[in-house]
Amino acid sequence: MKRIAFFAALAIGLLGATHSATAPGITFIDHDKVSAAFAKGMPLIEVGGYKIHASRREGPGAVEVHTRDTDIVYVLDGTATLVLGGEMAGGKTIAPEEIRGTSIRNGQVRTIVKGDVLVIPNNTPHWFQKVPGPMTYYVVKVRSAEGGSK
Repeated sequence: MKRIAFFAALAIGLLGATHSATAPGITFIDHDKVSAAFAKGMPLIEVGGYKIHASRREGPGAVEVHTRDTDIVYVLDGTATLVLGGEMAGGKTIAPEEIRGTSIRNGQVRTIVKGDVLVIPNNTPHWFQKVPGPMTYYVVKVRSAEGGSK
């Protein structure tokens, strides 16, 4: 518990967020800081049980698999072709609990647009295969128990 409190305090301090003494556990991130985060594509907060990212894509990316994080995505603006599930090709562990690959075989291809919400369970390959222009989206990453599930 002390570890989670430390990381929450660190994240709040780094982001300049306000923590209210009258309402413990509430984090407020000013709209200017949120806008600045979306301009670059960067995390808003990362604590033990979850992460919230202000994501921005200008083009396609690598295939991703998060072994412990379920991604909850809300598209704010733009569009992309997303490939979900199937089998990752060329997978390599790039960090603890993070695998990247080159493509997906037998995945489901879906076009996502402004207003769409997706829930991508941990251990599920996903790939922003085509991104024709700037795309912004929130990602809430919810941590599963040690070792993940599927």
